[in-house]
Amino acid sequence: RLEMRNFGVKVCVIEPGYFKTMITNVESLEKNFYSSWEKLPEEIKASYGEDYLRQFAAMLKVLQKSYSSNLSLVTNCMEHALTSLHPRTRYSAGWDAKLIYLPISYLPSALSDVL
Repeated sequence: RLEMRNFGVKVCVIEPGYFKTMITNVESLEKNFYSSWEKLPEEIKASYGEDYLRQFAAMLKVLQKSYSSNLSLVTNCMEHALTSLHPRTRYSAGWDAKLIYLPISYLPSALSDVL
């Protein structure tokens, strides 16, 4: 963003929370994770353990319940950034981005790692 300022280009950062899209589709993610897992060397599989993969997939299923399906929250940020006379530097779309991820980004790393 700062590098582009020297060329007269203003860059706005849009930081969305989690939304129901093909990128966050749990079945697709799970399929890709298991496919990648099968290609890993046995040494790495042993380091992580198969329980790691199963727990990660289970966590995704729990998290998907909180994903927003209202994509207009993101597109409204995009529209404002593109059409505003004085666009903001950063846009946070979605309740999770505003209430969880943005405040956590201001915490010390050690505390945010725990959270």
